[in-house]
Amino acid sequence: MRLFAALVPPDEILDEISRAIAPHVGQVPGLRWPDRATWHITLGFFGEVPERVLPELEERLARAVRRYSVLDLAFDGFGAFSSARRARVFWVGVTGDSMTRLADSVKAGARRAGAVQTDEKRFHPHLTLARAKTETDLRPLVESLSGFSGSPWRAEQVRLVRSHTGPQVRYESLAEWALAPSGQG
Repeated sequence: MRLFAALVPPDEILDEISRAIAPHVGQVPGLRWPDRATWHITLGFFGEVPERVLPELEERLARAVRRYSVLDLAFDGFGAFSSARRARVFWVGVTGDSMTRLADSVKAGARRAGAVQTDEKRFHPHLTLARAKTETDLRPLVESLSGFSGSPWRAEQVRLVRSHTGPQVRYESLAEWALAPSGQG
C-alpha cells in the first residue's frame, strides 16, 4: 500500500484557498487541478509499505506525533517546484510553527518501522494545488496570486493516509493521532 502522513487543514481554511484560485482553475493549459478532497500537507511520504509493517508503523507514528505540540499555521504565498518558470507542481506555502522537526520524526519512525521507500527530500511545507506533466511557465499565475494571505489555523492531528492510485486518485485515512496541547510538546 502507498502511504503518507499528513496534516489536513480545516474546511473553512481550504475555502479561502478555493476562492483565491477559482478564477485560475482550468485557465493554464496542461495544468491538472486535483479534487479538493485530496488536499493535504504531506509530512512524510512512505511509498509502498507492506501490510505486515502497518502495526509497527502506526505505533511509531503515534509515538512521534505525541512528542509535538499543536501547530499554529497559515497559508501564505504561492509558488512552484522546481521553479515558477519551469514548474511541474503549483502550491501554496505554509507559515507559522516549524513543522520540520515533526516531519523528520515522522519519517524516521516510518523508516524504523520498515517503510524503506520513505522520501528523503528536504521538507518544504506546502499544499499542492495543481500538477503538470511537462515543465510549464507559471510565473503569471504565481504573480497574480501574490497578495494572498490566509487566516491562521491550528493543526491538531496527524493522519496516516493510504493513496489509491488510478484514473481517479483516492485517499483513505487509516489512523489519526492528536498533537499535544500547546505548551506540552
